[in-house]
Amino acid sequence: MPRLKTDSRPYHHGNLRQALLQAAEMTLEARGASDLSLRELSREVGVSHTSPRRHFADKQALLDALAQTGFQRLDAILAKATKKRVRNFATRLTNFAQAYVEFALKHPALWVLMLDTKHRPGAPRELLEASDAAFSKGPALIKEGQAVGEVVPGDPSRLSLTLGAALLGLVSISTDGKFKGVSIETLVPGIVKHILLGLRPR
Repeated sequence: MPRLKTDSRPYHHGNLRQALLQAAEMTLEARGASDLSLRELSREVGVSHTSPRRHFADKQALLDALAQTGFQRLDAILAKATKKRVRNFATRLTNFAQAYVEFALKHPALWVLMLDTKHRPGAPRELLEASDAAFSKGPALIKEGQAVGEVVPGDPSRLSLTLGAALLGLVSISTDGKFKGVSIETLVPGIVKHILLGLRPR
């Protein structure tokens, strides 16, 4: 009786979880979430098809982890963009908006996954915490603007919705990072300028 063929590739890998996430993001951006497969990813990184289960119970766990790392990266990028070494509030707000838009345009499929996954019923606590941390940067910046008299009084979270909605809308109406042939990044400073006019104390 012929012996069944088994997958003899070893589990050993320097950082399997990170390698799987990197391969998964490449597949996500190239072909979409529907084409993601733990078995296929295991082939790409050169391990047995059972090895990914040590880190991700199933495909949804992998997608959740992808979204979580996306929020963590966005958080770090926004934190860098709003460092206090730049004193001018308008400049800092523009830097924040540029970083936000550039991340969304650079990682379009990941961006959609991040927004969809955070609203999924039963989303992991770690994912929601990463999302909250990233999206807390906007209200924190608005609060700083209030402290220096650049922004009207009020709930910073609600006031930051104006900026967030404008940036999300800008990304959603773009085609290949452009709107009517104009790069979205070049439109951001004007958008921020108009928002600041509305947020300034009367």
